[in-house]
Amino acid sequence: MAVSPERESDVFVAISHRARREMLDLLTETERSVGDIAAHFEMSRPAVSQHLRILLDAGLVGEHRHGRERRYHLVPERLGPVREWMAHYEQFWDNHLLRLQQQLAKGEEE
Repeated sequence: MAVSPERESDVFVAISHRARREMLDLLTETERSVGDIAAHFEMSRPAVSQHLRILLDAGLVGEHRHGRERRYHLVPERLGPVREWMAHYEQFWDNHLLRLQQQLAKGEEE
């Protein structure tokens, strides 16, 4: 799935808030209603709904009606841009640690 640069930045903005990251963590377990999500936070239900709207707009969560309530679920593939960005830094650290390991090995040989 191709992601536009604008939509990609929405993902980074969406995960920039700690409460939204915690909401994503909750949604890794199962789909949840707003009330269920709100029970895990010391904020009002409308505030939780606003955070969920940001996650929804970024495509990180999906929603569907279940009776009278909306239920939210994680859309993990939308975290792809974050994973790709992190992979760049993982490679950076892997390279630096490998060079350090090589330097230490040289020092032991001398």
